[in-house]
Amino acid sequence: MYKFSESLSELQKQLQLLPSIGEKSAQRLAYFLINQPKDKVLALAESIVTAINNCKPCSQCFLLSDTDPCKICTDPDRNEETLCVVESTRDIILIESTNEFKGRYFVLGNLLSPVSGIGPHQIRIPELEKYLQKNHITEVILAISPSTEGETTIHFIAEFLKEKDKKITRLSTGIPYGSDMEYTGAATLMNALRRRYPV
Repeated sequence: MYKFSESLSELQKQLQLLPSIGEKSAQRLAYFLINQPKDKVLALAESIVTAINNCKPCSQCFLLSDTDPCKICTDPDRNEETLCVVESTRDIILIESTNEFKGRYFVLGNLLSPVSGIGPHQIRIPELEKYLQKNHITEVILAISPSTEGETTIHFIAEFLKEKDKKITRLSTGIPYGSDMEYTGAATLMNALRRRYPV
């Protein structure tokens, strides 16, 4: 098929790397972008480059941050005895929006998925163990989406923590099985945090 513009085709190809963006959506986005004022599109491109260059995982909790340690890890008002374990930075943003949790966080980065080759080392279990050794944590909250991978990860971490004298809890069943925390409303998430229960 004849390509009217190699650069436009390349832009469309790169846009397809974004979540939930197929060929048609990428094509629409590409045409939308090139028809915008040049300064606005270049400002968008610059913000992407800046974010990529400046956002790094916190060396303590692995939250994506412009500072290391991140602002949550250095906040003296946070409860240092409660640790909320999540899959990604976006989960922390969601939880923080509820104003319900005032403890610390740990970001796994992935969920266990043997089919995809994601094992304990890919979800930072060794780093989690070091974090628990260095900090006085009494409760570990597993705030993980209740998908198949999420349930596998929850049970694995619960077994891993069983001998470490920690209270282990998870979010209540207000979040439907198979759903993603990204699409959970703040009120539902707040109630799930309040009604968390032992694993």
